[in-house]
Amino acid sequence: MSTLINKVLFTRAGYGLTVLRIFVGIIFAAHGAQKLFGMFGGYGIAGTAQYMESLGLAPGHLMAILSGGTEFFGGLALIIGLLVRPAALGLAFLSLVAIFTVHISHGLFMSNNGYEFALALLGGSIAVLIEGAGKLSVDRAIAD
Repeated sequence: MSTLINKVLFTRAGYGLTVLRIFVGIIFAAHGAQKLFGMFGGYGIAGTAQYMESLGLAPGHLMAILSGGTEFFGGLALIIGLLVRPAALGLAFLSLVAIFTVHISHGLFMSNNGYEFALALLGGSIAVLIEGAGKLSVDRAIAD
């Protein structure tokens, strides 16, 4: 196996990171499903595109697809443990954009639409990016 692929897939992390990865993945996949498919009370691509435009993220349609796709497919990658480092990198970047375009002006707490939830997801994404997928993952099965 090439050195680059091995570095992407390798993990020494244990079961704790596996649990973190799966729960963070579920949250991201659900948020992506809201944006892409209108599931779980979401607005689908059209509604998300309008919201993105209102934030100054244009073109809104492209931003809705990119953000929804990153959340949905990145979340699925975390859930199954396949290519988690690239997925976690995309999700960390997405979390930073959400924090600085939507939540930062509202302070920390969620009760005021603050950034605490996005910050927690950012932390989980960075932990997965650093440590890898953990013991129960497709990445570990491939790398071993």
